[in-house]
Amino acid sequence: MSNLVDLSPAEWVKSSHSGNGGANCLEWAPARVRSGNVPVRDSKHPGHPALTFPPQSWISFVTGLKNGELPTT
Repeated sequence: MSNLVDLSPAEWVKSSHSGNGGANCLEWAPARVRSGNVPVRDSKHPGHPALTFPPQSWISFVTGLKNGELPTT
């Protein structure tokens, strides 16, 4: 039995902080959060598997970035 979720119909949103000439491009699929996890992928490789995170973990990660608690380079 597989626990993989089909993300092919997902609408992906690129992070507003993706920079470095497109070298650091992160996308997430906000509408898929209802499934219980936040899917995240590298926009340079959309065919590769996405990582999924529990919503609270994703919120902590984004909050840490916004507050400068995590390295951004």
